[in-house]
Amino acid sequence: MDVELRQLRCLVAIVDEGTFTDAAIALDVSQAAVSRTLASLERSLGVRLLRRTSREVTPTAAGLRVLAHARRVLGEVGELVRAATSDHTSLRIGYAWSAVGRHTAAFQRRWAAAHPETDLHLVRVNTATAGLAEGSCELAVVRRPLGDDRRFDTAIVGLERRLCALAADDPLARRRSVRLADLGDRTLLVDRRTGTTTADLWPPDARPATEETHDVDDWLNVIAGGRRIGMTAESTAHQYPRPGVVYRPVRDAEPIAVRLAWWRDDPHPATPAAVELLTQLYRDG
Repeated sequence: MDVELRQLRCLVAIVDEGTFTDAAIALDVSQAAVSRTLASLERSLGVRLLRRTSREVTPTAAGLRVLAHARRVLGEVGELVRAATSDHTSLRIGYAWSAVGRHTAAFQRRWAAAHPETDLHLVRVNTATAGLAEGSCELAVVRRPLGDDRRFDTAIVGLERRLCALAADDPLARRRSVRLADLGDRTLLVDRRTGTTTADLWPPDARPATEETHDVDDWLNVIAGGRRIGMTAESTAHQYPRPGVVYRPVRDAEPIAVRLAWWRDDPHPATPAAVELLTQLYRDG
């Protein structure tokens, strides 16, 4: 059984326009072509879709069911076409936990002013490539290397401090900063898929216990309850302030490189402009 898009468009046009004549005008074909196309769709499906009288055309029960699916299919095809042809009119940038921290609002505003022809959309996707490999975005903000994956190119746009996330009533929260050694006897919440923190930051004989999490809201809720601590990039503190949670710099931990990633063989035309603007924002502080 082969059902073609032109058949579905024909059915929708007949119902929406109310007559075969008006459907033919809307589709810019002859009335005879509309009749033949509908008849071929009914033969393919083996059901009658429309009741036609001298006054009106109305869907049958089967026609109503097919009509609902037809509208959905045509809508999805429209989205497919827009996604495939919108390279120059929109730019989706994925991120896992936080976008670009305190620079996020400035990035959006400056982009809109400098590139009004390209709509910018920030998309949160909690995967290792922040939605890039999944097709959810054209660029991705990532805070750990993508390894040997040759599908992607990356550029470092800035550096961020590592912060420790603690319950507000934690004894360490009274300090202005902490050291890695202060955290070795705690249990650390980590996201192994997208996070920047592992026990390898500590010496082998002083590593904290770890517990896995996969969502920033869950991470914050557990930390606020005082049972666990976290370590994260400073962008998280800007994007996710939370009552009951405080962030303190870890002064002897290496900073985190913020990278912009894209498909090596299919870069978005706006990639260089995005790299340049983000690099400038991080450089200017």
